[in-house]
Amino acid sequence: MVFHVSIAIVAVLVLLAGLVPGPFNAAMQSALGVVVHGAGWMYLLVVFVTLLFLLYLAFGRLGALRIGGEDAEPEFSRVSWLSMLFAAGMGIGLVFWGAAEPISHFVRPPEGLAPQTSVAARAAMRYAFFHWGLHPWAIYALIGLAMAWFQYNRGGRGLVSDMLEPVLGRHHAGWAGQVVNIAAVVATAIGVATTLGFGTIQIAAGLERVFGIKATQTLQLATIGVAFVLYMASSTSGVERGIKWLSNTNLLLAGLLMLAVLLLGPTGALFDTFTTTLGAYVNQLVTMSLRLSPFSESTWSFDWTVFYWAWWIAWAPFVGAFIARVSRGRTVKEFVIGVVLAPTLLGFAWFAVFGGAALHAQIFGQADLVQALANGYETVLFVLFDSLPASMLLSVVALVLLIIFFVTSADSAVLVLASMSTDEAGDPPLRRRVVWGVAVALIAAALLVAGGLQALQGLITIAALPFALLMLLVIVSLFRVLDGEATRLRRERQQQRHMMQTWVQREMAQQARQYAPAPGAPAPRAPGSPDGG
Repeated sequence: MVFHVSIAIVAVLVLLAGLVPGPFNAAMQSALGVVVHGAGWMYLLVVFVTLLFLLYLAFGRLGALRIGGEDAEPEFSRVSWLSMLFAAGMGIGLVFWGAAEPISHFVRPPEGLAPQTSVAARAAMRYAFFHWGLHPWAIYALIGLAMAWFQYNRGGRGLVSDMLEPVLGRHHAGWAGQVVNIAAVVATAIGVATTLGFGTIQIAAGLERVFGIKATQTLQLATIGVAFVLYMASSTSGVERGIKWLSNTNLLLAGLLMLAVLLLGPTGALFDTFTTTLGAYVNQLVTMSLRLSPFSESTWSFDWTVFYWAWWIAWAPFVGAFIARVSRGRTVKEFVIGVVLAPTLLGFAWFAVFGGAALHAQIFGQADLVQALANGYETVLFVLFDSLPASMLLSVVALVLLIIFFVTSADSAVLVLASMSTDEAGDPPLRRRVVWGVAVALIAAALLVAGGLQALQGLITIAALPFALLMLLVIVSLFRVLDGEATRLRRERQQQRHMMQTWVQREMAQQARQYAPAPGAPAPRAPGSPDGG
């Protein structure tokens, strides 16, 4: 039922967005404004509570529990695991926003700061760290850990509704659970198709920048066609081959590109940017986490922070399900550190290099990135490369990285969509993966032809509101099962210690009886006594 109903809902939404994009977009933007401004505080609070809960799990008494049981072994090496997390969770977004977001904040800074000043530059880097740091990865980690635990430790099916079993009881497998699963599948499908469309536009712009090919609609559709072939080939080959290999390649290329910009750019200034921004981020973490503007008319926090949090929440079922799929055998502590802290530090390094280089080039007159921003976010990175040596090589590597990130995100999404719309646990059947792969490509192509991407972007943000409330229920459910598991293991260990102590006492008593003198026998003489020799 989840599969058929989800396909039907997605088809209706895409028809509306494609056939009447104007009215549909107006309705979505109106609803988006109501949701974001009316419930913005809730997004901030839920995400902050999620981060605190994950840190408690990692460094508290529940951190030693293991996904899949005490004897479970990790399926992937730590490097492959981290690279798949990075590629599925943030990859293409980091390439797109690494230089563009700090420049955007520099032009329109938060906190009422004067634009295009050194103070605005520092705030721009701090908020770039904030938007791509601990908070989004905490969202992904919560859903991923819950899905993994209920699937591998409690025999679940790998569905979103399984996470609510401690709260809903048997109803998690009934109509209430089906509604949750359908909502998760629809949100994932729309989000993937929307990102596929925006990614296609960006790749086409990169091809025009690098090779001079006009970024026409024909090129965009051809890009979708090529991407479809690549991500279906990767998806059908399985996680162990296609997705793993592409993710490892991604991490290597991303590292090489970042190292190249670090060495070719203002190296010392970029290291200064990293340390200064990291210190400011840690110092103002709580303030930024809960900051809105109740006494001013500024919409900056709503336009950026609240929007980002809603976007991450809406994507959490997709990314969380994929993280769960590749995380069997990890302890809770290792999972949280690997999913939250490690990618966060990689993201910080990325923004320090690309964002720092962009701001340095703008402030010291090496490139006009403010004008590039006015021409579109997707052009900022390539204009930055024009100010560095080997600009064409850097642009080609970035374009290849975009394409591979694009493919890994799409094939991960196809795997997750097929899993979430299948009742059986484990890898979904190939036929269902092919259906979702075709559906996602057709949705993106239809929307590019008819318009409507912006409307669906607003729609998925609105859909994040019930998922924000769902996250609070997931926190309660996950704590209950982890606490119960810890209590069970503690009792088992106490029983084992008690049994061992009983056995030792019994053995000692038996030996004492064996060597005790018979009744009426003389007591043994101590060695060295006059008659004892």
